[in-house]
Amino acid sequence: MHQMDKARMISVDAFDLRILGALQDDGRLTNQELAELAGLSASQCSRRRMRLEEEKVIAGYHADLSSEALGFGVIAFIQVGLATHSPDNSKRFRALVNRIDEIQEAYSLTGDADYVLKAVLRDLKGLSNLVNDVLMPHQSVAHVRSSIVLDRLKESSKLPLKELKAG
Repeated sequence: MHQMDKARMISVDAFDLRILGALQDDGRLTNQELAELAGLSASQCSRRRMRLEEEKVIAGYHADLSSEALGFGVIAFIQVGLATHSPDNSKRFRALVNRIDEIQEAYSLTGDADYVLKAVLRDLKGLSNLVNDVLMPHQSVAHVRSSIVLDRLKESSKLPLKELKAG
């Protein structure tokens, strides 16, 4: 963990952890339902929830859409190596990634690849277009390797809250 990350960490107690756990399971809970699950009054729960939102512990609320139901049948992980490792080149690549809706996640890495991207696409033609027509021609990119997901074993955005100590 970086020093900045430690400085940003806030103290949470057992009630906060109950609130966070319940909201991870169902972000649509009413304040009354959440209060009952957390063992608090509705007003106490509301104040805690607002504090957690203000401190950006709760970063937002969203609907979890089914990619399969909407016809996005291909998930690919794409490893990218940059042509040069200059700040300008990295900045150009990051700007490119942020313009592409099909890229759901992007990470800068240590190791063989400079970046790994998770993309969701309708079909293999979409993956081919992304790799051959968008990524490869970009001035910042030297090489690209893609892997297609055969089967999703687990997908979760839930944090392992049981690892946190109430403080």
